Amino acid sequence: MVKKGRRKGTYRFTLTPNGEARKASVAGDFTGWGPVAMRRRSGAFGVTVALPPGCYQYKFVVDGQWVTDPDNSDWGVSDIGTINSVVTVG
Repeated sequence: MVKKGRRKGTYRFTLTPNGEARKASVAGDFTGWGPVAMRRRSGAFGVTVALPPGCYQYKFVVDGQWVTDPDNSDWGVSDIGTINSVVTVG
């Protein structure tokens, strides 16, 4: 799930994984597809990132497996043919 963060220009990415996940991160075109670690709190993982206006593709990385956001029905196809979740800012 992705929603506006508490501070202006930030967005909060959260994921409640199925089963026992040890690590989770978010990666997208806003990170150069490099994973950004998420912290676990109350069974869910989360991280807040600054995002300027635009349309972004992203995925979660859970214990090394790339997965789309199960709480976001907006998706797109990347240049290499993968299906990714999409968030539009501003």
